[in-house]
Amino acid sequence: MTDHGADLLIRADAVHTLVPGQAPQRALAVRGDRIAALSPDPNGLDHLVSAHTRVHDLPGATVLPAFDDTHTHMIFAALGAQDVPVHRARTIPEFLDLIRERAAVTPEGEWIRTTTNWQELNLAERRLPTAAELDTVTDRHPVLVKRGGHNDVVNSYALRLAGITEDTPVPPGGTIGRGADGRLDGRLVDNALHLVERLVPAPDRAQRIEGLRIASRDYAATGIGTVRDCAVTPEDYRVLRAAREAGALHTRVRALISALGMTSAAQVEDLLDVMEEWRDTADPQLSVWGVKFGLDGGLEAGATEEPYACDHSFSGMLIWEPDALVEAVEAVVRRGWRVGTHAYGDRAVRTLLDVYERVLERNPGLPAGSLVMEHGGLAGPEQRARAVALGIPVTIQQPLLHDTAEVEEVFWGPERVARLFPARAWIDLGAQVSAGSDFPVGQFGAMRSVWGMTTRQTVIGVKGPEHAITYDEAVALHTINAARLCGEEHLRGTLTPGRFADLTVWDQDPAHCPGEALRDLNPTHTFVGGLLITPADAR
Repeated sequence: MTDHGADLLIRADAVHTLVPGQAPQRALAVRGDRIAALSPDPNGLDHLVSAHTRVHDLPGATVLPAFDDTHTHMIFAALGAQDVPVHRARTIPEFLDLIRERAAVTPEGEWIRTTTNWQELNLAERRLPTAAELDTVTDRHPVLVKRGGHNDVVNSYALRLAGITEDTPVPPGGTIGRGADGRLDGRLVDNALHLVERLVPAPDRAQRIEGLRIASRDYAATGIGTVRDCAVTPEDYRVLRAAREAGALHTRVRALISALGMTSAAQVEDLLDVMEEWRDTADPQLSVWGVKFGLDGGLEAGATEEPYACDHSFSGMLIWEPDALVEAVEAVVRRGWRVGTHAYGDRAVRTLLDVYERVLERNPGLPAGSLVMEHGGLAGPEQRARAVALGIPVTIQQPLLHDTAEVEEVFWGPERVARLFPARAWIDLGAQVSAGSDFPVGQFGAMRSVWGMTTRQTVIGVKGPEHAITYDEAVALHTINAARLCGEEHLRGTLTPGRFADLTVWDQDPAHCPGEALRDLNPTHTFVGGLLITPADAR
């Protein structure tokens, strides 16, 4: 690098800076990890070229800022990089065969884990496997089948290791599944997950770092330059730091340290003590955003005002008592951290807004954006207006709706599913709204999310078309708005001199990409801090 030259020069058909009112540029220069200059003339920055400058002459290309995924779980993607790839199965026999193949090469007594990014309705049998079926695969290994972040199925070996019997008390906010005969079927939900997962040894540090190398490149290959990882344990964060030191972290990470499974402020205080050493990091690649709470369940247990369509005696579950959650959230913000809380059903959204309102009243002067609502799935008009009035940002995840619409219609019915993630209404109210995927429940990808928000397409057709937004609005939710959510609008989100050189290059203008072609469109180049990460070397 020199004081006057460029390390990177891109000439393109259009560089969309996302600066309001600015016409597309044609050339962009990078010095170090920052944007140095832009020009409307493709040759307007040629004076910055020197012998060391990398020049990308791309006359048909479109350049955009790199995207944020503001609610995802890259940690899960990294763990899954070396787990049994059951997301490839289309039937339960195929599912079981994949586990059987792994069992054949796994020493007796060692745990077998599966990937998490699959849905049972994608299996021909349209259901989860059972403990009894897993037992036919192996009785010499404990097996942990994960689906998303809220559901596990384990075999009898794992149940025995955990000491779970038909007499085991069900943890508050959790479920221990039983079959029609009343016997344990191996399923564990939400606050029951830890009964087994506490016994699963973490992969060794080298395996985990390699998983993060693969996963972070996979995110970048779809145009994502920053992830807001929304359930990171303290040990996960230590691994992220080790991956960063090893040069294996290819996206920026803003970690939400997980308080999932906790039910008291005292437990949260202990977590905050652990977090103290991570407070003052100046690393732009990796930092702690705040703390993640879960107020209700996921697809099968989101807390709703009205009973479920499939069970009129059930309306989901709240994991925290509101008074206890107020104390826990206060503990976090009084130590200067931010809070993101999972609230999916409308009863959970209402309860969370009650909690946040009390915290704001009792802690005047909190910095803007200190309290964030994750998902806000079924937020209705009154709740949306309350969130805006209270200054509560919300993250939405259209890929989650796309991939799970059929599952959710079973639980909530078509009318409620069509109301999920009402992006149009949030934007029209002036809400602080940003977008993500919620991988592994939804599939990550910059344009996959944009396509979903502009079409409202799902695996079972268009749902809630009145909630669709424009292409430009959808891009803003992943760039300008996302950077603001992270408190980094002065560093990222637009292509402006002095900001990080986080950008994506597309071989066509995504704004004019027709139909489903946009869903599957990936960039030819993704740069994070001026460093190139390409799809070709993602593995």
